[in-house]
Amino acid sequence: MRLGVRAALIDGDLVEGDLRIEDGEVREVGVTPAGRVGIAAPGFVDLHINGVAGVDFWTADPGGYRRAAEALASTGVIAFQPTFVSAPVDGYAPALATASAARVELDGAGLPRLAGVHLEGPFLAPQWAGAHDPAHLLAPDPGLAASLCEQGPVTMLTLAPELPGGLDLVDRLVAAGVAVSIGHSDADSSAAHAAFDRGARAITHIFNAHRRWQPRDPGLAGAAIVRPDVFVEAIVDGVHLAPDAAYGTFLAARDRYCLVTDAVEAAMAAPGDYRLADRPVRVADGAVRLADGTLAGSVLTMDRAVRNLVAGGAPPAQALRAASGAPARLLRRADLGAIAPGAPAHLVVLDDELRVRRTLIGGAEAFAAG
Repeated sequence: MRLGVRAALIDGDLVEGDLRIEDGEVREVGVTPAGRVGIAAPGFVDLHINGVAGVDFWTADPGGYRRAAEALASTGVIAFQPTFVSAPVDGYAPALATASAARVELDGAGLPRLAGVHLEGPFLAPQWAGAHDPAHLLAPDPGLAASLCEQGPVTMLTLAPELPGGLDLVDRLVAAGVAVSIGHSDADSSAAHAAFDRGARAITHIFNAHRRWQPRDPGLAGAAIVRPDVFVEAIVDGVHLAPDAAYGTFLAARDRYCLVTDAVEAAMAAPGDYRLADRPVRVADGAVRLADGTLAGSVLTMDRAVRNLVAGGAPPAQALRAASGAPARLLRRADLGAIAPGAPAHLVVLDDELRVRRTLIGGAEAFAAG
């Protein structure tokens, strides 16, 4: 099968020519004659998503995960990490068990894959709780962390390393193969560097819910931006970051820049009242907020994040990489985020305005625009 595209994102560059797919894999790139329109890119990987299309992952059943995956396919996503905000400890077991069951079901359904679960908390700094309920925040606890990781497919955990025991927890999680991201934290640059030195790999939604950057105290963001081994998550929705902040951070991080949505169940739905786990939120004017006005996730989708980043100044090839190759590398998933002969055909096809026309999982069509 040929896709009929004019170009494809290969090793971070748009290369003229079509793609040939066979047995669920990319067989040939740069095929001539090329199609007249359209770009093939590695499918998008959303590392940080709380819900979508009326589905909140904390309370979802396997059917909800399927509905969410179907919706995500229409936005070019081929893999995602359902994200659980801090919650009562006894609630994690059923939520993680459901995620485990959904992961198995989605793997065989020709839909976006559940790459694992991202636990955003509960080991976070109370002064930077953001939309998390402060009552659910806990001091770093290696035993609890190990228990949570045993209960489900935990692949990423966000924590505040400056808390007592925080660096030791980084060590334990890294040794267990969990990607550690630093966020909801009051870490200064010294504490942040210490966490990154010990294997933490990312900053969670930069410039949101962490110690503020100041000229003589650049904090967590300053440490993350200057380190070549740290990935930078950004919510490019025009609400969490001004366009100049989003683009300026991109210019600093480049191939370490990861677009994420931090979407809630209201994404791809009408404005109104929704929930983020056990917290009521309201969507109005493109923003999701608690009753006190605190931002509480977004209604962003990955394809719109790409278009927003391009509108802010980023070249299309690099914006597409920020939605695919960079998050795949953060997760150390060699099967995601790249187009190459022999690679799985997990792809998105976009028109010249970067709108999704098709999404393929293992070469099979998971979405096609009407």
